[in-house]
Amino acid sequence: MTMKNIHNFHIPVMGLAFTIDSPIRVAQFGIDSVISIVDDELMEKMNAFYSEKFNFPYKEITTKHFDFRAERTRSYLNLVSKIVEEKFTSFCSELAENKQSLVQFLQMLPQKSDIKKSFSEFISNHSESIDSLKNFILKQLHPGSIDVNIMTKVDKANFHKKEALPAIFNDAHASLRGFAESNLSSSLVLSAGMNPSLYNYISEFKDFFPDENGNLKKKIILKVSDFRSAMIQGNYLAKKGIWVSEYRIESGLNCGGHAFATDGLLLGPIMQEFKEKKQELIESAHKLMISALNQKEYCIPEKSLPLKITVQGGVGTSEEHNFLIENYDADSIGWGSPFLLVPEATSTDLETRNLLINAKENDFYRSGISPLGVPFNTLKGTTNEEIREHRIATLKAGSSCPKKLLALSREFGEEGICTASRKFQQIKLNDLEIIKDSLSTEKYNFEKQKITEKSCLCVGLANTAYLENHFEIKGEKQGVVICPGPNLAYFDKEVSLYQMLRHIYGYESILNKNYRPNLFIKELQLYVNYLKEEILTTEEISKKILKKWNLFKKNLLDGIKYYEELFASTEFFKSSKGIIFSELEKYKVQVSEIEIPSEMILN
Repeated sequence: MTMKNIHNFHIPVMGLAFTIDSPIRVAQFGIDSVISIVDDELMEKMNAFYSEKFNFPYKEITTKHFDFRAERTRSYLNLVSKIVEEKFTSFCSELAENKQSLVQFLQMLPQKSDIKKSFSEFISNHSESIDSLKNFILKQLHPGSIDVNIMTKVDKANFHKKEALPAIFNDAHASLRGFAESNLSSSLVLSAGMNPSLYNYISEFKDFFPDENGNLKKKIILKVSDFRSAMIQGNYLAKKGIWVSEYRIESGLNCGGHAFATDGLLLGPIMQEFKEKKQELIESAHKLMISALNQKEYCIPEKSLPLKITVQGGVGTSEEHNFLIENYDADSIGWGSPFLLVPEATSTDLETRNLLINAKENDFYRSGISPLGVPFNTLKGTTNEEIREHRIATLKAGSSCPKKLLALSREFGEEGICTASRKFQQIKLNDLEIIKDSLSTEKYNFEKQKITEKSCLCVGLANTAYLENHFEIKGEKQGVVICPGPNLAYFDKEVSLYQMLRHIYGYESILNKNYRPNLFIKELQLYVNYLKEEILTTEEISKKILKKWNLFKKNLLDGIKYYEELFASTEFFKSSKGIIFSELEKYKVQVSEIEIPSEMILN
């Protein structure tokens, strides 16, 4: 049975800890949210914390367990499921027994809501006995999905007595196993690109295959940046008999966390391609999946399975939200960073939340702090930044690397080392000192900065939950790393969940009074600046890089032309069209004036 959607937005994964318990906080309201299942140590602490809070039995899973990572993941997810079900049942009783609670809940739903309409009709046509209303509520509502996220690149190999364990004990593989063996009926969000070994491993678990009714107990969501990537990854999984139930398109730069830039492809044209080619995506994968299921002698669905297209990254107004749904047929819109200012929804310590509230537009920036070597959206003034700079100044650069989740560099051995670790940075700094005399002061400082700017994300992105819940933080201080998108610059106060949902659905606005560019314009600005920086800072230029820059410039100009036609024809954004066209013209001039070096410089 397909349940009616209660909301048309979701809360994406944020960091390691910011959404670690979001389903416990918001699922009773029908809100979907995503837990990161990278940090098993954090999940174990949250398991102990919530077991005590909700009076569930708790048995510690220590690192002495051979498969502790998967066991911790499974145990925590099962606990979250139990708590969500308990809270949902209590919430339904509250709605039936308390008219004010019911009215407030209905005020948190979309303005055009079938469920809201159904409630109004029921209350008008039936006696409001508690039992009849409760039965009606239970039929109409359902908890939000408890989805999980695995960043596919975070798949460190593990060792036992210096012997490499089989790949199924790699970090991401173990996380996958924990989810697959849990009681959840929800989705696994895979982000950061394709990991063939991990993708192959999905097919080892029956819950990812359709049953005799064509239902999937566990679904796959792929976070992608363009249609080509979706087609390649979707077909790869389909050949294993695995259906991708949702493609979650994320802006390459106008998002939180790691910023995976496209080759200048902008969100609007990307969404347009998905809208036009969705059926091609379905038919291609369906044909391959049926062939694979036949070979495995598994159940064959009578028709192609449902496919959702969702989008996130920089959305900040109800008009933008509705436009993406209506113009591109999007099934749901991701609202991430603004929820960092909603204590009812996310795990954010008070000091970090206040930093976010007071941050200005120039405080949000794309950094090089990630050990993955991918640009990382963050914020000036974090406690992690302060601690890192102090260590550099006292000649103790780098982290003690207690969790080693990002110990992925094999430059100094097969067991891997993190580029944010003290060991790695000291080796690199010593090497730099040897050649110091051959470098200019400017070059030396630049190379030193590249080494020491890496931060311990494993601890920094988890510490907010430790601080909020008063967990003991062992080892040396790392502070908090925060990873909001640039869009958060236009939100400047703590708000309730009620206020945030009322903002999303256009009943009221919680934006500050400063000028906020349209989400498409903001992303365009970020991409124009990105190309300029790339050309300015790239030291070794090759034919491949020149080809990429020329394609990037072309895609930007094509994107601007697309937006000129789009905004000229749409009924949305009437009050801001003048400034939108002005901004488009400004960036068209800027892009046109960007000079790509000639191949002659390579000769």
